[in-house]
Amino acid sequence: MKKESIKKILTEFNLNGSSTDWTPLNSGLINDTYLVTESEQQYILQKINTQVFKNARILMDNIQFSLPILYANDYAQITFLTTKTGANYLIQNDEFWRMMTFIPNSTTYNTTTDINTAFEAGRIIGKFHQLLQDVDTNLYKDTLPKFHQLSFRKQEFKQALEIADVEKLNIAELAISKAQYLIKELNNLNTDNLPIRVCHNDTKLNNILFSKTSKKALCLIDLDTIMKGYFFYDFGDAIRTVVNTAAEDEQNHNLITFNKTLFTSFVDGLSSNGPILTYEEKESLPLGAVFMPFIHGLRALTDFLDNNKYYKVTYENQNLDRCLSLFNFAEKALDKKDFMSAYIQEKLS
Repeated sequence: MKKESIKKILTEFNLNGSSTDWTPLNSGLINDTYLVTESEQQYILQKINTQVFKNARILMDNIQFSLPILYANDYAQITFLTTKTGANYLIQNDEFWRMMTFIPNSTTYNTTTDINTAFEAGRIIGKFHQLLQDVDTNLYKDTLPKFHQLSFRKQEFKQALEIADVEKLNIAELAISKAQYLIKELNNLNTDNLPIRVCHNDTKLNNILFSKTSKKALCLIDLDTIMKGYFFYDFGDAIRTVVNTAAEDEQNHNLITFNKTLFTSFVDGLSSNGPILTYEEKESLPLGAVFMPFIHGLRALTDFLDNNKYYKVTYENQNLDRCLSLFNFAEKALDKKDFMSAYIQEKLS
């Protein structure tokens, strides 16, 4: 991004573009993100990927419904800056920009081996749901329709198989076989009696902000996917990154783990908020911990077959590596289903 273009955008958010420094942050797979510093104050500037989020105004509406409620003594509040016209986003040259406050002395983790971090991840996700449990879900529109819907993702996968070139199909043969096996296992996940909640829908560990000093979780970030869903979405997405100490695209599958101690610490943190789940929700969680890594893996495989149109990649087969790593963890979570069920029933009763 050209420096003069960033300066102009910062000025629209009432900052002095000439005296402000900015640095790209490369951790996200979807949006373009920058850390902005003016004097001693820091902000996060983002360009929303409108190829992924077709209606960014709906995205911002969902966030604005939630932010006034997502605040407590043990939950830090994020604030969006407004433009010169009073809007909480800027459209410039067909690009969609927003800017928010940066919480000082904070950090994120991609993976962890620390039981306190796992506990705090569970606690803050439980707090997020506790704060939002009484909101009117009808206010929220889907920013990514059918985001975690298995039937939709299966259809996308089927279409990708039909149009993929032979070379890619051959390279992905093992992944395709694993996908078909796991789909059969997940047909047992029944959502008929599960309450609809407002969910974050992308609760991987690096979407949780932690205090560098106290090591406590502060809040959830990357709120673009706030919309209706089932609790097991947020539970399973957290489990796939909290209890697995390997990177999401790890090629050495011997390094992929289902760490029982990290799992129990996470559930302990979740339970510290008191009872917030129905019986049916608790029953859904073990398979939910299989479902979420699988659904992310299936999306990565579909994207690989479709020539990497959705996720950013740094090398040609990265989406295939993501897929195989995620499927491997999903299989390991499936093996621990009884263990998860017993501990969940003990701690979340």
